[in-house]
Amino acid sequence: MALRGSSSEHARAYRRRGHDNALRFARAIGLDADYRNDLQAKKDVIDPSGDAHSLKSGAKKWQIFLYSRNRFESDDGFQALNGIGSLLIHCIDAFPPSFADYKRDPGPAKERLRTPMRELKDRFQRKALLRAFLMKSIFNGGEVNYLTVLHSDDRYHVFRNTEVVRLFGEELEVANSTGNPPEQKVLFRHDGLNLAELEMRNDSQQHYQEVRFNMLVPRAMNLLLPIEPTTNFSPEVIVHGEAARTFGNWQTDRRSTPA
Repeated sequence: MALRGSSSEHARAYRRRGHDNALRFARAIGLDADYRNDLQAKKDVIDPSGDAHSLKSGAKKWQIFLYSRNRFESDDGFQALNGIGSLLIHCIDAFPPSFADYKRDPGPAKERLRTPMRELKDRFQRKALLRAFLMKSIFNGGEVNYLTVLHSDDRYHVFRNTEVVRLFGEELEVANSTGNPPEQKVLFRHDGLNLAELEMRNDSQQHYQEVRFNMLVPRAMNLLLPIEPTTNFSPEVIVHGEAARTFGNWQTDRRSTPA
């Protein structure tokens, strides 16, 4: 019971930090405390132009998604990814419905998992499909316009969705995990190091038969930060690369509006 309580408190603290970071960003770009968002669609903050930001922070990992079978079945975006949604469902179906049954004998499920994980890796060799998966996973298929990161320098760094996806698509290599048994994960690697992992979450009853997609923050930021900072929107908000073409336009619109 103590472990469950500790985990629950950790989750609440994580959500509070996320809300506090989003509120701070909202205030930094001129929004009030009742700023708009849509967490189901990854829209942590909607800026004055109506554009959406997925807000990330933390020093170790970003959880891009943690989805159950229902999400992959009901979300047309995953179903349209040339079989990726179906393969993710096959990963889930490799495991017995009962967590207790899995824990008693995990070997058969892990062996069954190898086939869809291998097929996912093979499909992601197609760069166009890899980019489409990243756009869906990080930006909900393009509904979210920016990845905005509260970095260790205590400033928000704003990146355009298309530039992030294009960069990751060009730089990442996709492989399966090794080990005994192998092919339990899909690894997204840069310079020979894991930058992101797609895996089954089967370490607890609470998240049994869920698919998790994580990114390692330092390695992701090593790719993103070299995108040239184009403007300083404010001392707290740094805008990179293509994001400068659209982010902050509401200020220009406001200045150009006749009194």
